[in-house]
Amino acid sequence: MKSLYVTSVERYSGKTATCLALGKRFLADGYRVNYLKPLSVQPWRVADKVADEDAAFAKEVLGLAAEPWEISPVVVTPEFLREHLSGKAESDLAKKVKAACEAARVGHDVLLLEGGGSLREGCVVGLPTPIVARNCGQNVLAIVKYRGEMRVLDDALAARTRLGTALRGIIINRVPADVASFAFEVAVPYLEKQDIAVFGVLPEVRSLEALAVAELIEVLDAEALTEHFEPEALVQTLTLGAMTAETSLSRFRKQTNKAVITGGDRTDIQLAALETSTICLILTGNLKPSPLIVKRAEEFGVAVLLVRSGTLETVEAIERVFGKTRLGQPAKLQQFEGLVAKHIDLDRLYQMLDLERRTASEV
Repeated sequence: MKSLYVTSVERYSGKTATCLALGKRFLADGYRVNYLKPLSVQPWRVADKVADEDAAFAKEVLGLAAEPWEISPVVVTPEFLREHLSGKAESDLAKKVKAACEAARVGHDVLLLEGGGSLREGCVVGLPTPIVARNCGQNVLAIVKYRGEMRVLDDALAARTRLGTALRGIIINRVPADVASFAFEVAVPYLEKQDIAVFGVLPEVRSLEALAVAELIEVLDAEALTEHFEPEALVQTLTLGAMTAETSLSRFRKQTNKAVITGGDRTDIQLAALETSTICLILTGNLKPSPLIVKRAEEFGVAVLLVRSGTLETVEAIERVFGKTRLGQPAKLQQFEGLVAKHIDLDRLYQMLDLERRTASEV
């Protein structure tokens, strides 16, 4: 039985997407696959139980027998954290996680473990990523999000320092096209010389990081003032409409597939936004716009969302989730699977796991 523990240096680097894409690849090759997220800090309620935010989607994608709330044995809620700090909660969480991992291995060929969102996550509850990785994962794969030339190297070296010999390699994710040559010609050869295997370099794809209008409505608890818009339309850029209409229009023309955040009373900004490639208007302060704006937005199929919070609070709420590869949409996962097939050295990864690549006829 093989296990692969997938972690990352920082949050929103593509761990869940990588786990599910690899899981589907293993399933296609005829392996019996299970998935576990030992520690979750993204609580989500389903059937009156606390589960991990992505658990239901993982269950559906990989055909898991376990219920969503069983997929992650430790889910940290604000209440749980306070009980833990006061000594009222279960103390030996490492033992609980190890038992869950052992149970998840039974009857399967490959166990995928989704690790922490950073190498420090879980320390306060006694479940830091390096310890969980050593206890549960025979092989650790770290996802390193590209954040600059020096930082991508520092992050990879830091992962090796923290994870030690358990780290079997990395994937560099979200590499912009204009720095691809540095990634391939400089970063990868350097890291390989440092005995850090680089299994692949994935390009930045803005549509994977985008938020659907329906997701924005949920995140902001917004009221949709228009009826005719596409809930699954993807917002790829955010911009503030806080200047003059003339200045804003010049900037709006340079951005496509955007959401414009502005006050409900800024009719001039709203009209300027509607003249350009705008997916939705987010109007803050619970100030309803002119009926003219709603009518014109209806004609263009642009969503007009009204939120009670102020502009700063609205921006902060969106930034907490914007850029995360949210996988509630199967089309996004399918797109990511294509990136994995094209840019990851799957033969090398299988060899590391001591698994055979199988053709359809062999399965």
